[in-house]
Order: sequence, then structure tokens, then C-alpha cells
Amino acid sequence: MAYDAIESMIATLVLKPGAPIVEAELIERTGLGRTPTREALMRLVANGLIVQLPRRGLLVSDIQLAEHLDLLEARRTLERLIAQTSARRATPPQREALQHCAADMAAAAKRGDLPGYMQADQALDHVNHQACRNTAAVAAVIPMVIQCRRFWYAYQHQGDIAEGARCHVLLADAIARGQADEAGAASDRLMDYLRQFAQQVIA
Repeated sequence: MAYDAIESMIATLVLKPGAPIVEAELIERTGLGRTPTREALMRLVANGLIVQLPRRGLLVSDIQLAEHLDLLEARRTLERLIAQTSARRATPPQREALQHCAADMAAAAKRGDLPGYMQADQALDHVNHQACRNTAAVAAVIPMVIQCRRFWYAYQHQGDIAEGARCHVLLADAIARGQADEAGAASDRLMDYLRQFAQQVIA
């Protein structure tokens, strides 16, 4: 709970890049104790969202534009693996849930509801990660997903959530139908979209 709460604050820029981390403030905001808060902060350091600097303590990490393209390149391989294994291993309820989350994303995009879009996106990721049943791939990709979510919030004015929703609908549909090759291709299409968005921001 502590990790999810603090990660969400960082990803949505409530805690901005470069901001100092004040443990007492986080405890007050989350309503959770010192021990879970400290453990969550250490996990966030390990995931690259927080940096620990000598004599300066903990700070929210900066968004590295040039490195973001490298991150997307690495994420592409993991997401393709996850999509393909989900297509093979997902249970019927998980397949249905993926399509429901994608439909929620499309509806939120049509309304121009960014918080609703991102909430449905996170829900889809959660189901997809459970469905693939590959804990090593999921553990590796989650920090990348969080960094991409924060990148999106930082530069959302240049994004196209309708196109993002369309890519997720294609991905969810391929997984739901058990088509591993199609799911891998849909995952690549989604990563192409995120790369194009990042390149527009950098340009």
C-alpha cells in the first residue's frame, strides 16, 4: 500500500522530478507507518524513481529524455514476451477482464478523461502481468512501465490517448483470442506508438 501510494504520487507528478523526499510528509499523506514507508522508499530507489545522494538524502529522480528511448527498446522485448505468454496462459476470466479494461481505456479517451484512461491502463497491465505467469519478466518490466507513465504525465499535451487506447484494444483482443503471434505484433505496435510519442517530445 505504501509503495503504490508513493509510486502514484511520483508517476502523476504530485512529487515532481528533483523534489526532496520528506519521510514525515509521506507518512502523513499516506496514513501509513514509518516502517512500510521506508521499505517502500527503498523499493523506489531500486526501481530508479528515487535517488539517494550523499548529504542531500532522497530525491525524486529526473526524467532522462535521451535514456527514455533506450528504456523503450528494452521494454519492447519484455512486453512482447508478456503479451505472447498471456495469449497462451490467460484464464477465461482474465481474457474477459483484459477486454473490459481496454474498453474502459477507449471510453475514457473518447471523453478526454486522462485520469480514467491511466487508471484503466494500470488495471489492464495488472491483469496482463498476472495472466502471463512469468514473474521474472514482470519484475523487470514494472519499473519501465512506471517510468513511461511518469513520462506521459509530464508531456501529456503532446500525446494522443485515442491512439493509445486503440493500440491497447488490439492487444487485449489478440490475447483474449489466444493469438500469441498477433499479441506480440500488437505489443510491438503499442511500443512503436510510445516511441513515436517520445521522439516528438525530444524533438
